[in-house]
Amino acid sequence: MEKSTKIILAILLLLCLLEMPYGYYQFVRFTAMVSFAYLGYKAKEQNRKNEMFLYIALAILFQPFMKIALGRTIWNIVDAITGIGLLISVIKGTKIKLNRKS
Repeated sequence: MEKSTKIILAILLLLCLLEMPYGYYQFVRFTAMVSFAYLGYKAKEQNRKNEMFLYIALAILFQPFMKIALGRTIWNIVDAITGIGLLISVIKGTKIKLNRKS
């Protein structure tokens, strides 16, 4: 479930680089907040404290209730870095699991 959450969220964030209706960005902010909170909870369960703090910080950054105004350019950078980071974490996690089986 974590892997699919990361992939879907990465795709949503990378789509933010395109011109989309305002409602899409609102949807992504809410979805990102919920997803990062979930990923933070799962990281806590697995005693990965650094990841937990990172996911909680991202949940706070993306939360749609008290918006953080960074401007379109900076949000694009944040979306791109976060989306690519999520995809890298999926690939890295897959490689680690494959190496453990060997």
